[in-house]
Amino acid sequence: MSRQSGKRGKLTLTAEVTNVSAHGFWLYVAGKERFLPFEQFPWFRDATIAQLNNVRLVSPRHLHWPDLDIDLALESLDHPEDFPLVGKGSGSPARPRRRSD
Repeated sequence: MSRQSGKRGKLTLTAEVTNVSAHGFWLYVAGKERFLPFEQFPWFRDATIAQLNNVRLVSPRHLHWPDLDIDLALESLDHPEDFPLVGKGSGSPARPRRRSD
């Protein structure tokens, strides 16, 4: 008697906030937990827990927080020194930009 698996489902990409502290938050994505300190990622500092938790991994290398209108490359979490903060004008939070070295 042969056994068959059910139909394959579509691939789902996930990212999950696992903890939040006064200093930053932990994000589990791509099999790895990363800490995002507010000092290096200041645009998350005033976000609510609900806003932080509403994160989408829209591709294997691209995170999006729709409530905050924030997009980050997964690489910027592993190598924030390669993505210096750049302001977008008065009152706007700093955003990462890849150095063109």
